[in-house]
Amino acid sequence: MSICDREQLENEYFHLYSVVENFDSKSLTIKAWSVTLGVGIAGSGAFTDHYDLLIYAAVASFLFWLTETCWKTFQYAHYRRLGQIEAYLSGDRPQIDCLQIGRSWYTSYKDGGGKRFLRIMFRLHVLLPHGIMAVGFALWYLLTLAFG
Repeated sequence: MSICDREQLENEYFHLYSVVENFDSKSLTIKAWSVTLGVGIAGSGAFTDHYDLLIYAAVASFLFWLTETCWKTFQYAHYRRLGQIEAYLSGDRPQIDCLQIGRSWYTSYKDGGGKRFLRIMFRLHVLLPHGIMAVGFALWYLLTLAFG
């Protein structure tokens, strides 16, 4: 492996930073689809007295929640390499190898495991709106069964 020069590392850093920001953009798209589909299905069921559709809306919201959690898990795996580059550029790390985005991502992703997935899943910015909608639609469905 070769030692990087500052310009290579800066290029790598800004490329990675762009990748991480693109994940955030896609995350907003996932949220938009979740709200659109969940509310559309739930509204269709509520206004047509087909309350069984509420459970489909809850499942759809839950699946979008899982999708965004996976997406954020992929994104967070890049933070290790960003941190390594920042440490080197600030003088806190004596040397660094070039072009290790893939290796660093894979190692970080594997190290996180199921615990990281669950931690990310319940972070407020991932939980909203999917988790709230999934629980809300499921409760609405259960209330219609009990009182409807």
